[in-house]
Amino acid sequence: MSGEDAPAEQQQNAVDQKQETKPAEEPKAEPPKTEPAPPAADAAAAADAADATATDPAATTEKVPEEDAFTYRALVLTGYGGYDKVKLQVKKGKPALKAGEVLVRVKACGLNFADLMARQGLYDRLPSPPVTPGMECSGVVEAVGEDVAERKVGDKVMVLSRFGLWQEVAAVPATHTFLIPEGMSFEEAAAIPVNYITAYMMLFDFGNLRPNQSVLVHAAAGGVGIAATQLCSTVKDVTVFGTASASKHETISQGGVTHPIDYRTKDYVEEVRKISPKGMDIILDPLGGSDTHKAYNLLKPMGKLITYGASNMLAGQKKNLLAVAKNWYHQFSIHTLSLIQGNKSVCGFHLGYLDGETELITQAMNTILDLYKQGKVKPRIDSTWHLEQVGDAMRKMQERNNIGKVILNTEPMPEEEKKEEPKKEDKKEDKKKDDKKKDDKKKDDGKKEEKKDDKKKEEPKKEEKKEEEKKEEPNKEEK
Repeated sequence: MSGEDAPAEQQQNAVDQKQETKPAEEPKAEPPKTEPAPPAADAAAAADAADATATDPAATTEKVPEEDAFTYRALVLTGYGGYDKVKLQVKKGKPALKAGEVLVRVKACGLNFADLMARQGLYDRLPSPPVTPGMECSGVVEAVGEDVAERKVGDKVMVLSRFGLWQEVAAVPATHTFLIPEGMSFEEAAAIPVNYITAYMMLFDFGNLRPNQSVLVHAAAGGVGIAATQLCSTVKDVTVFGTASASKHETISQGGVTHPIDYRTKDYVEEVRKISPKGMDIILDPLGGSDTHKAYNLLKPMGKLITYGASNMLAGQKKNLLAVAKNWYHQFSIHTLSLIQGNKSVCGFHLGYLDGETELITQAMNTILDLYKQGKVKPRIDSTWHLEQVGDAMRKMQERNNIGKVILNTEPMPEEEKKEEPKKEDKKEDKKKDDKKKDDKKKDDGKKEEKKDDKKKEEPKKEEKKEEEKKEEPNKEEK
């Protein structure tokens, strides 16, 4: 629940206030007393005061209810497009709790690739703008609705939801919350729900991962990639092939990837075949398009392909129609007879469509949290950003510069950091200019080198001409 609807109590409070502001009934006439009547001026003043009380609501109304005065900050997707479409806004009114819900004071939120696709209008589980994104967060329970027995005020919880969690407070079903284990930070808790449940259910529910098997993990330095690698390490003698840019290889190797592959400079299919000619037992595919075809062909007999995304659609800040069309054109499809003859299986996974499967999700989460307590899995936090910096956070993930989870922190940005932001932007601009100058210099140097090479190539030709001219000299003398 996004917390955007006005609380139901407001209307009732307004009615109550109107009733309270009605003028008091006229007092009944009393028998005359022996004391002298008040002077005319005093009587007039008393009458004016009575009239003022009857006509001025402020004289009888109570203070503004806490629910009305309550405000909180929320990130709102105002339309589809670039990073600037997600804006920080202040909302009024405490989110109303329905039966079975709890109110969570959010401390940290997770950023996922699906959020990037949602910003471009490529994720169908997010309602149309304006809407607050955010599928996972961590925080503290501030209030408990009716029919909630397993949560109490003060509980530290992590939350999984379809949307609506990138804000300071959120009303969510209690069944979508999970208690944070002792020693786990809010940042780590916000990094677990989407990535680890996705990786766990793909590897063990669909993949049936067993000892001595091989797994190909694309984007091995991302949130799901690191979660999958750690979960593979919980099974004996599993060989993990992981694609990532070369600068990330040392980190993912330390995290459990057996064979890191630089997908930018090498053909990952050829690299896998060199090491494992028969192919893979399990392939996790978040790419889509032509890469799904490659993945299917890389499977061993009895191998399993689990596709869970279409990140190849994402090219640039805004929707790239060419990239989307290309991805759909190369969309993988296969005849059941081919599956039978190939002894292979293809599975599709989308956590966003399992929001009603509470028991299934809870079982997976309980197992993951047990593994965390045993020290077998631990989220890797790449970076933490204030809500004011959501554009920079999204840019970092979209440009594939993160290793691990990108987190949003709900604490307001200190004034000092706000002052530094323009300077950082200037530095970025300066860096872009410097990079452009370097690129231009490289191009100029390249052209100079080409000219030198051309000159060197022309030198032998000149020598040949000279030799020919020398040979022709005696002929001329003879003539």
